Formats: sequence, C-alpha cells, structure tokens
Amino acid sequence: MDKFRMIFQFFQSNQESFMNGICGIMALASTQMYSAFDFNCPCLPHYNLVYGLGILLVPPFILFLLGFVLNNNISMLAEEWRRPQGQRGKDPAVLRYMFCSMAQRAMIAPAVWVSVTLLDGKCITCAFCTSVPVETLGNASHPRLSQGEVQRVLARIPCKEIYNGQQLIANEVAVRYLRCISQALGWCFVLLMTTLAFLVRSLRPCFSQAAFLKSRYWSHYIDIERKLFDETCAEHARSFAKVCIQQFFESMSTDLVASHCHLPRKAPADAGEAAEKLLGITDRGAMNMALKSWHRCKPPLHLHPPALPTGNGWAGEGQPPTHPSAPRRETAAYYSWV
Repeated sequence: MDKFRMIFQFFQSNQESFMNGICGIMALASTQMYSAFDFNCPCLPHYNLVYGLGILLVPPFILFLLGFVLNNNISMLAEEWRRPQGQRGKDPAVLRYMFCSMAQRAMIAPAVWVSVTLLDGKCITCAFCTSVPVETLGNASHPRLSQGEVQRVLARIPCKEIYNGQQLIANEVAVRYLRCISQALGWCFVLLMTTLAFLVRSLRPCFSQAAFLKSRYWSHYIDIERKLFDETCAEHARSFAKVCIQQFFESMSTDLVASHCHLPRKAPADAGEAAEKLLGITDRGAMNMALKSWHRCKPPLHLHPPALPTGNGWAGEGQPPTHPSAPRRETAAYYSWV
C-alpha cells in the first residue's frame, strides 16, 4: 500500500505527472480492451477489408480524442487561443508547446492499440485474405472456379470452421503467411515510434533549448494562474455566500425582535474575516464585470510595487521618492576582569 500511495502522490505532484499517469492507464486499458474484444470477421468479399481496417484504425482515433478530452489543458489551450488580445499578448510558441505536449501524450494509447493489433495479426488476416498469392502458395490451376468464386473462397480464410478451399490453398498456410506480414508490420511500427520518441527527446534540447524552456515555463504559468484564479473565485463565492446568509439571519432576527420576540443576539466571530475576503466586490454586477475584465484584458506580466497611499493622496505624486534611513549600527563592548 505504501508503494501505491507513493505512486499516487507522484501522479498528483504536478500537471505533467498527472497526465502521464492518465496516459499510462489509458495504454493499459487499450490492451485490456483488445484482449476482451470478440473479433468476428464477416468472411465476405469487400466486407473483410472494411471490418479489418476499421478495427485497426477507428479505436485508435477514438482513444486519441479521448486523450485530448481527459487532458485538462485542452480547455486552457482553447481559452488562451480564443481570448481577446487585451493587455497581455498571446505567444504562439506557448500555444504550440501546449498542443504538442497534449498530442504526444494522447498518441500513447493509440500507438499501443495499433502495435498490439498488428502483432496479433487478426485484422490484417481478415482485411487482406483475398490478396493471398494463390499462384505461389496454393493451386492456381484449380478447375471450374471463376475469379469471383476464388474471391469468395479466399474471403473465408479467417473463418476456419466454414472454409472449404483446401484444394485451392491450405488454411494454415494462408493464415501463417498473413500473420507473418502483420507481425513484421507491427515490429516496424514499434521501432518507428520508439525511434521518433528517441529523436524528439534527444535532439530537441540540441537546437532550441532556450525557446523550449521559455515555452514550458509560460505554459506552467498559465496553468498555475488558472488554478489560482479558480481558487480565488471559489473563496470569494464562499465568503460572499457566508455574508449573504449572515445578513439574512440578522434581518430575520431583527424582524423577530420587532415582533416582541426577544432572542439572544451574538455577533458572528468570522463576519469581519468573510467581509475582508470579498475585496470590495459586494455586488453581482461588479463580480460579473471583474470576470469579463479578466477574460478580455488580462493584466500584463509585469510586476511592480504598489503605490502607497498618504494623507493627501498617493505617494510619489509630485514628491521625490524617499529612501528609508539606513539601520543604526549598534556596537557592544565586553569587559572582563583578569
């Protein structure tokens, strides 16, 4: 249990670790789905190709879209791409980094599905059974069979129980031939994906490491800023609801006192704290305006010290800046009797 707890804490440490864990779970789920899938080839000409290629390509596309859906950054990317310019410019490099990062993680589960499907060989056997070279592997001089009849016989190769063309080509020979081709394609696909991943991981820092670090930093910043904004909005909503409820009950107690029902009144201890968390936004229209302003013109990414208010206005208006006095140095003398 301690190991599972440590793994779970690692997945929750940051957004990338969490998404890597989700992609790993999806990859394992894709293999389990394929193992539990009941593959039934129709064993009919022109239908075998559609069914085999459909099983090979359609589930990876669904898993790819599901990888985007489960990624929390897809909404953040769409929001950052579609928001107005405002006071903060949009960096295309950051948007490209976010999209590529999500696409790389979303491709893991489809790649696993395609690899497992090709190594198993059922889809290729079903899709291309009518393309078996009968002249090389079988008896091409089988009499009284037209081209259409030969296609119908070959289409039944995946269905061993109804196959009736042993005189034309042996079922085991055709299945073994197609399965060998499928496994070769599967291993080539695995090698290609591994090589591409290696090149992306190893060669990317050699060319644009500085740009990559900047894009990664600002991508993390956008994610953290969105989380903090959601937490601030939730805290403001909680404080707003608390103050509204407290005012409601205070008005009810006032009405009861006016109706000669003497009730003990006790000032809430956290009323002042909840009012402070409202930050002066105590109206629905003002809150809606603040949310629209955040979407339309986010503040620029430039930190500056806030101006300090004085008795007649703001500090720094028409007055030279005052520097704080240097701290007074104190010395201590120690005397000892010898």
